[in-house]
Amino acid sequence: MPDRLKGKVVWITGASSGIGEALAIQCSREGARVILSSRRASELERVRKQCSGEATILPFDLVDVDQIADATSKAGLVDILIHSGGVSQRSLAKDTDLQTDRAIMDIDYFGTVALTKAVLPSMLARGSGHIVAISSVLGYVGTPLRSAYAAAKHALHGFFDSLRAEVEKDGVSVTIVCPGYVRTNVSINAFTGDGSAYGKTDMTHQKAIRAEDAAPRIVDGIVKKKHEVIVGGKETLAIPLKRFVPSLLARMVRMK
Repeated sequence: MPDRLKGKVVWITGASSGIGEALAIQCSREGARVILSSRRASELERVRKQCSGEATILPFDLVDVDQIADATSKAGLVDILIHSGGVSQRSLAKDTDLQTDRAIMDIDYFGTVALTKAVLPSMLARGSGHIVAISSVLGYVGTPLRSAYAAAKHALHGFFDSLRAEVEKDGVSVTIVCPGYVRTNVSINAFTGDGSAYGKTDMTHQKAIRAEDAAPRIVDGIVKKKHEVIVGGKETLAIPLKRFVPSLLARMVRMK
């Protein structure tokens, strides 16, 4: 199904690596014109060269409101906005500086919300559009070493579930994607307590599904306008466990 996104303009943040990169390539294969964004222009150019169709790069920083406004103006009309930009965490809550907590929330939550609010008016004016938030299983479940990251992902669920309830009647769709472990650099780039990079790949991510295998499943959910897409391995079972047997899950994730 190579043309399911033909004629669509798809703007992807976090497109310089990981899930964002894989989604950029997949959307391009399916006929979309993709706009690739992150802070790293050189990496975006690398991804652009892997895209099948028309692709443009639009570097900006998600935590800079002025840059968001400028980028939105340059992007023009967008059919699908995919929020894949973000940063994870590897530190105990007691060892995490408040400044680091704020930085994670700024990148993972407030930057995503700010860009959504910048793009949303044009979608509402046209009566069509689709906003996709790449969240995590941690949007449902809190685990050790991820307090701020889990908080940001929980916040995304609250915001985008509420937004969907407001705008679906106006022709704007909202999809939340909940990946489990995906083989990316997410743990390497994760913030430690003082904000420095963790610099290691977790064993769970070494054995995880590849981003390029997750991307077609995510795009399929987007095309079908699903409210939620869950992708990953057995770790995604934490979502129903949280709902139906929360005490069991609490014991499973507790630090020894």
